[in-house]
Amino acid sequence: MLNILSFSSLPSAETGQLAAAIQTANDTTTSLQSIGTWWMWLAFFTIVLVVLAIDLIFVGGGKQHRVSLKEAGSWSLVWVSLALSFGAGLWFYLDAHYTREFANTKTMEYLTGYLIEKSLAVDNVFVWLMLFNFFAIPLELQKRVLTYGVLGAIILRTIMIFAGVWLIAHFHWLLYVFGAFLLLTGIKMWWMADKQIDLNNNPLLNWFKRHFAISDHLEGERFFVVVNGVKLMTPLFLALIMVEISDIIFAVDSIPAIFAITSDPFIVLTSNIFAILGLRAMYFLLADIADRFAYIKYGLALVLIFIGVKMLLIDIYKIPIGVSLTTVAFLIGGSVLISWIKTKPAASGIE
Repeated sequence: MLNILSFSSLPSAETGQLAAAIQTANDTTTSLQSIGTWWMWLAFFTIVLVVLAIDLIFVGGGKQHRVSLKEAGSWSLVWVSLALSFGAGLWFYLDAHYTREFANTKTMEYLTGYLIEKSLAVDNVFVWLMLFNFFAIPLELQKRVLTYGVLGAIILRTIMIFAGVWLIAHFHWLLYVFGAFLLLTGIKMWWMADKQIDLNNNPLLNWFKRHFAISDHLEGERFFVVVNGVKLMTPLFLALIMVEISDIIFAVDSIPAIFAITSDPFIVLTSNIFAILGLRAMYFLLADIADRFAYIKYGLALVLIFIGVKMLLIDIYKIPIGVSLTTVAFLIGGSVLISWIKTKPAASGIE
């Protein structure tokens, strides 16, 4: 189990020393120590359950509800505000119980992890959009698939994060494996950024088509249908399978990336989960303007390359967390700005 430490009742001098000890342990990424106390974990999971219920009940409303751009934008703002509020609360707590420097460092780790995961989630959203277009899933039916997709992503990331923290604590050399993997993934993403994915030749999708009976058309929100005594998988369920598989693929990219920032399980998990809580709202927000983000893959590729290099250099030179946060924000913000400028619709007018 994780060594969850609670120091709120200790004298300030001892608290500062223990804060430094935690930071040193995290810098070497060989400890399972965490700033999370039992009540902080309990509060976090309670918040997650509550906001998940709100998301599932209110975002999209009833069955086959078409989420409007305004509705998706409003809820996206709510989720981002919630994540930033959590970060602010974390800073105030750490500042009151530890040291100002420690509070600044941990909060920047949280924000950097959140920004990395949120940015990579944008690419995941575009893959979902491609899948829904391929399977001809109408917007009002996509909500059901995305519900399971987000729930699956939360469960999967929670398992992978705790497993990853344990592995890194016991096998430090894995950081170099993760670093090399992210570096190569970033290079590949840059190389493939302007290439289209042909789902007709996707081996996994073709495998499902060969081994399972699939209906030719949708049956509302149903995942399975019985025709002439034969149970058939609907295209909606096949889309769900591909969405879940895409979650796994993107988790393999994003989770190692945050270990370059911190090994504190509380920071890793909270930043990751808060980043994906509003994925459904973000999907509906970006669905109609995906073409305006033509260059974001290049920004994401550079982020992965930077994080990969950071991990490979971890025992030689530790890049300050402030530099990491600034670099990631600059790369993502720059790619979004360039995309927005380059894809700006031409002004119509009569000369």
